Amino acid sequence: LEDLFEGRPYDMYDAALSDTVSKFPVDIQPFKDMVQGMRLDLWKSRYMTFDELYLYCYYVAGTVGLMTVPVMGIAPDSKASTESVYNAALALGIANQLTNILRDVGEDARRGRIYLPLDELAQAGLTEEDIFRGKVTGKWRRFMKGQIQRARLFFDEAEKGVTHLDSASRWPVLASLWLYRQILDAIEANDYNNFTKRAYVGKAKKLLSLPLAYARAAVAP
Repeated sequence: LEDLFEGRPYDMYDAALSDTVSKFPVDIQPFKDMVQGMRLDLWKSRYMTFDELYLYCYYVAGTVGLMTVPVMGIAPDSKASTESVYNAALALGIANQLTNILRDVGEDARRGRIYLPLDELAQAGLTEEDIFRGKVTGKWRRFMKGQIQRARLFFDEAEKGVTHLDSASRWPVLASLWLYRQILDAIEANDYNNFTKRAYVGKAKKLLSLPLAYARAAVAP
């Protein structure tokens, strides 16, 4: 990683990234943090609090926002602070990863992993065994409603920053945000059964979202 940032790539993939960091003001720290997040999965499979889980989400996904803002660019006429744009990009990464986690509860459980705040599970009257058992109950639905609400708040925060990106970058970012946020709707449509049903956005909804996102991005200030 350090070599390619210094212009010494090992292969064609490294060369692409090395070229990018030579052209844009990309910082190496988010890349190092992402590596740290990958390492976490080698030994950590439980998260006691949301603060712990947030740090994991930052490492494996929030970093992507910080990596890409220098490439996406901030609109020249934007009156937002650079910090606020980066915070919105970070929020999008967090929102996406929380959505991944909520979508993949059953899949992760089958691998012995629980990416949910254990203290919040306990407050909801749920245990690790309830996750491994995979039964949708009233307690589980109430717990999931709270988790989905939190993820949506991060999406809302992220969307505020899209209008301040360079005009050429707004559409792909907004489209991906809208498409990913719809996974949360799909979890609700599945009656919160993320144990045995995989929530996904159908092709028709995806295709519909693209022109809507384009129109919204086009009128952004």
